[in-house]
Amino acid sequence: MIKNVWHVMGKELKSYFYSPVAYVVLTLFILLVGWRYSVLLVNAALQTAAGTPYAPFDGPQYVILNHFAVISTVLLFLLPLITMGVYAEEKKKGTMELLFTLPLSNGQIILGKFLANFLFCLLLFCGSAVPLITLFRFAAAPPAIIPILVGYLGIVLLTAAVLSLGHFLSTLTENQIVAAALTFVLVIVLYFFNEFGQAGNEGLAAVLRYLSPLSHLESFLVGTLDVSHLIYFISVWVFGIFLTYRTLESLRWR
Repeated sequence: MIKNVWHVMGKELKSYFYSPVAYVVLTLFILLVGWRYSVLLVNAALQTAAGTPYAPFDGPQYVILNHFAVISTVLLFLLPLITMGVYAEEKKKGTMELLFTLPLSNGQIILGKFLANFLFCLLLFCGSAVPLITLFRFAAAPPAIIPILVGYLGIVLLTAAVLSLGHFLSTLTENQIVAAALTFVLVIVLYFFNEFGQAGNEGLAAVLRYLSPLSHLESFLVGTLDVSHLIYFISVWVFGIFLTYRTLESLRWR
């Protein structure tokens, strides 16, 4: 089983770098995150210089919190590009039928493709962590490492959840643009549930806030590890994988 998953994952990873999508996503992510990080550093330096002994400004904490916010926002736009062709392109080229003839179970196909996407995203996160070295090198009081790791854990969990939903939506169409648009709209709606949950009926507001990944991500970004938020992201991931599995089952038997 592991060998089959490894084979599917390797094939998917190679296909990313044979197409321009991987390079476009990598370039956009590094440029946007790097540019915003430099702006944050400048703002932090200015505010630190303008601070007073009675109201000290925590520059490293300011940079880290906003850096994570930038990463999550950029991912909102880039993750649909990563997942759009996972199954849609296979269906368009007619290679889904060939894939089903191989000695691979649906679970192995799904896990292999998901891991390929996930590893590619980890590469993005490694690139986003490099600028943080400046805080440890030049800050008067280097930031604590644990809150940073917890923040990245939240980003990783968010990514896994969105990838699983994007995989499911990619199984529904042969058009990559449609798959990307569906994923983007779904993520936008889920994000805005957090805003909708600030007003209106108290019970409905609580439900909307719970459904929004943003409300669960916030605790991770401030360095707080809450099991309930961990369960939320794992549940969304499992739900997306389950829907993908059921769709592949229907495609296999058509």
